[in-house]
Amino acid sequence: MAPLDLRAAARVAEAAADRARAEILPRFRSVATETKADGSPVTEADRAAEQAIRAVLREAYPDFAILGEEFGEEGSVASGPAWVIDPIDGTIGFSRGIPLASTLIALLEDGEPVLGLIDLPMLSERTIGWRGAGVRRNGEPVRCSEATDLSRSLVAHGDVFCFDWCKERPAFDRMAQRIGMLRGYTDAFGHAQVVSGGVDAMVDLHLNPWDAAATQILVPEAGGRCLTFDYPEQDKLGVVFGSAGLVDELASFLTAKPR
Repeated sequence: MAPLDLRAAARVAEAAADRARAEILPRFRSVATETKADGSPVTEADRAAEQAIRAVLREAYPDFAILGEEFGEEGSVASGPAWVIDPIDGTIGFSRGIPLASTLIALLEDGEPVLGLIDLPMLSERTIGWRGAGVRRNGEPVRCSEATDLSRSLVAHGDVFCFDWCKERPAFDRMAQRIGMLRGYTDAFGHAQVVSGGVDAMVDLHLNPWDAAATQILVPEAGGRCLTFDYPEQDKLGVVFGSAGLVDELASFLTAKPR
C-alpha cells in the first residue's frame, strides 16, 4: 500500500467533523437520553453523528477499517489503516446541556495513531494534527505547556470514580495533596486544553481506544509527552499527558506501568 497522505486524510476528517456538527448542534439541549447495556448514556445525537462520520469516511476510504463507540468495528483496527471515532465524548454533560462535549476522530496505521482531531462543536473550536505536521486549533499553531514544577502547575483529571475502578484511588489522593490547582476538566475537553497549553498536564483513566487515540498523536505533535497504561482487568486504558517536565512525576503516582 502507498504511504498515507495524511494531509488529505485530515481534510476528510474535518469534513466528517463538519457533518457531525450538523447532527449535534440542532439537538443540543433538546435531546432524550437512553442507557446502554454497559450503563453509559447515549442520545440520538451520538448515533446520528457517528452515522454521519462513518458515511464521510467510507466514501473517501472504502478499504479502511472503522471502530466507533456506538456501532462497533468494521474490518480490523489492529493492522493497516483504520479510523477510530467517538461521535460525542462527554455524553453525560451534553445530555445536561453543558457545552463541553467533543467529537473525536483518529486515524491509525497498524494500530498506532497518526492523525487526531478533537472538535468542540458548541465552542466552535477544532484541534487537529498529524504525524510530522504539528497541531493547530482553528488554524493557529498550538503547543503543550513546558511547566516543570508540579506544585505550581494546573493539572486536570478525569472522573474520580474512574480512579476507583482502575484501583488507582491512592494516585488521585496523592495528586490532591501535591497539586494546588487540580481541576476536573474531564473528557476530551480537558485533553484539548492540554494540547493547546492552557492546562499543563492531565491524568485520565478507565478509557476506551476511541477516547485516547486522538490525544496519543496530538500531544507529541504539540511538543508534549503522552504515556499510555493498560488495565487488562477492566479492559480499559489510561493516559498521562502534557508537559514533558511533569508527565513522569504524575505517572509515578500510578501503580500501573506505562507501555
